[in-house]
Amino acid sequence: MLGAFSYALDLTEGQPAGHSVRCAYIAGRMGATLGLNAEDRRALHYAVLLKDLGCSSNAARIAELYATDDRDFKQSWKTIPTGLPATLKFVFSKTGEGGPMGTKIAKIANILKNGDDIAQEMIETRCTRGADISRQLRFGEEVAEAIFSLDEHWDGSGRPEKLSGDAIPLFARIALLCQVADVFHQHAGREAVLAELAHRSGSWLDPQLVRLFADISRDPQFWRDLESPHVDTLSTAMVGLEDRVDVDDDYLDDIAAAFGAVVDAKSPYTGGHSTRVADFAGSMGRIMGLDAGQGRWLHRAALLHDIGKLGVSSLVLEKPGKLGDDEWVEMRDHAAQTHAILSRIGCMADMAPVAAAHHERLDGRGYPLQLDERTISVETRIITACDFYDALTADRPYRAAMPRAKALEIIGNEVGKAVDGACYEALVAVTR
Repeated sequence: MLGAFSYALDLTEGQPAGHSVRCAYIAGRMGATLGLNAEDRRALHYAVLLKDLGCSSNAARIAELYATDDRDFKQSWKTIPTGLPATLKFVFSKTGEGGPMGTKIAKIANILKNGDDIAQEMIETRCTRGADISRQLRFGEEVAEAIFSLDEHWDGSGRPEKLSGDAIPLFARIALLCQVADVFHQHAGREAVLAELAHRSGSWLDPQLVRLFADISRDPQFWRDLESPHVDTLSTAMVGLEDRVDVDDDYLDDIAAAFGAVVDAKSPYTGGHSTRVADFAGSMGRIMGLDAGQGRWLHRAALLHDIGKLGVSSLVLEKPGKLGDDEWVEMRDHAAQTHAILSRIGCMADMAPVAAAHHERLDGRGYPLQLDERTISVETRIITACDFYDALTADRPYRAAMPRAKALEIIGNEVGKAVDGACYEALVAVTR
């Protein structure tokens, strides 16, 4: 389940699908070679698989600071050579890319003046949030500490605490190496991985771990597994996770809430959105006769209805004006992305069509599939009404939050077209 959710984290980092599970595979091989016990290998697996839990929290900030697509920026950033000249060249080329020269100059001036403080702020926020969400997922401190320290460097040049050498948690050192290895493997192939790790040995990376990777990489099976479409299965089997483990409803609730928080962190305008939509939906479900089990299921689906937005550029999400045609296509695609992500998760796959349809309309003019009143489920209708209401009553880049009465008036005008009448009545009742 968490392996499937990791594909959502790959979206927000602009990485090719499966980045996190490939990193976890590399970590599994390294953990086994290091002789870690079974418990530690499992903790390492989750620390690496979920290393990017906090990364959505800096997406909007990157888009604002650099006036560029945060996903493309993050992906490209990871492949630039180390050193100040390459960093400056990258910043100058990416900042304000394709926009007015005045904007580009102003943004670069701000970065040059405040760059160190900006970097510290973004990394500290991301690391802290990622560690906190891992705790919400009930992982121990070794996992939380690894996620928090992902950007520390062996020579002390990293962030957020400028740790160096063995003071950096082992799992964090492994996670960073795995990240660099997969990024360069996807970017330029096997030889590029070995060259880049050797180049960063002793600066970013623990030299002993670099040597360990070099030894592991001599095994042709390592590369075949890493490049296999079944690498996720191979990764879990390596650390004894191949057997299905049932989780109870409370844990499923925690997992849905955690990834809802990841989604909401993507934008400063959506803090708490998923939780509010889910709470409204649960209350409406009770009014409309859903039993306790159905209501709990609906609450989870509502928490995850926007998970596909992790694949939308923050430039689009935060745009204060009308979206262009290409931007609108990208925005609309988030519903299909939600379906794709949830479909990967066995115990949540039945939520995929319900959660992904929250922008469908009863009159057939919605998206992504132009469903109509004949095929839109009552659960989707509830989520749609709740999402509509919370969007109107929260601040957005293009307008201030509306009062309850005004929002309900607008939604009421859509009854029979976008909004189900019974859902509207229930919404009125739960928002009193």
